[in-house]
Amino acid sequence: MKELICVSIFIVLSALLAIAMILAGFICQYRRKSEVKESTYECGLEPFNDARIKFDVKYFNYAILFLIFDIETIFLYPFAVKLDSLGMFAVIEAFVFVGLLLLGLFFVIKKKMLRWI
Repeated sequence: MKELICVSIFIVLSALLAIAMILAGFICQYRRKSEVKESTYECGLEPFNDARIKFDVKYFNYAILFLIFDIETIFLYPFAVKLDSLGMFAVIEAFVFVGLLLLGLFFVIKKKMLRWI
């Protein structure tokens, strides 16, 4: 029961601190608007074009593939650390996991999503 009270106090205090920081930001902000403050700053140069440009979809494909295989590494690292204490079922599950990811990689290669040109 004592631990629950300590955790509850910690949650309440951290929520109050977060709210206090957000309110301090609103209270202390500088509110005077001017044409100079509203303009885009580009290293002292006048902006000459719209900053919003269209990206090709293939860049997003690369980013998503990178995230998928990065998350795969995050999931497999604890498995590799505790491999000696896990049973055969966990090893089979890891191979199924990697197999599904390899299937996805083969699909991506077949659809030619990894080509730049």
